[in-house]
Amino acid sequence: MIGDSRVMAIIVGRGGSKGVPRKNVRELAGKPLIAWSIEAASQSGVLDRTIVSTDDAEIADVARSHGGDVPFLRPSPMASDTAPIIDTIIHAVDNVAEQYRYIVLLQATSPLRIAADIDGAIELCHQTGAPACISLVLAPKARWTIEMDSSGRLLLPADITKQRQELPDAYQPNGAVYVAELNWLRSQREFYGPGAVGYVMPAERSVDIDTELDFLLAEAILKQ
Repeated sequence: MIGDSRVMAIIVGRGGSKGVPRKNVRELAGKPLIAWSIEAASQSGVLDRTIVSTDDAEIADVARSHGGDVPFLRPSPMASDTAPIIDTIIHAVDNVAEQYRYIVLLQATSPLRIAADIDGAIELCHQTGAPACISLVLAPKARWTIEMDSSGRLLLPADITKQRQELPDAYQPNGAVYVAELNWLRSQREFYGPGAVGYVMPAERSVDIDTELDFLLAEAILKQ
């Protein structure tokens, strides 16, 4: 709870991941991937309840064995590559009895986030009166993108000759923590919207596992 507002987190993990098959139950530094998010949420000082939403019986069993609350299995239409994550969130909210002001999305693919990141994002959202908060990481300074036309000629950006140090700071979402007021989220149907604020996390806690290389990087960081 924050102030007099109740907060629920939803850890999402589906069974049909393609980049890294069965990644949510794959061991990372001695624990299944999804267990890292369950553990971080359990250490939060703000969350009133955390549930795991999955369509997969094995993921559900693994989550329960690591202390996860899995009150239902998500319908399979909500577990495809193209299914909007907002449908999963609203389904979860509508299938619990309690009422919450804030909803927190924790993707199982962000194992390096810690409880302080979860609580910090919630507190920032609450203290600023923002309708939503999204975790970010500082983007690399050398972030120019170059387009080509149909003949292969480069379409160069205006700042291509600037030194890296001259570029302003920019941030990118790291996928670790998403917070929103439930009523706003129902109407907006996404976390990115007018008035949202950003909670900045360090690069070493911002690995989002989509590939085998991401898995190796996360494991190397955890071993340190």
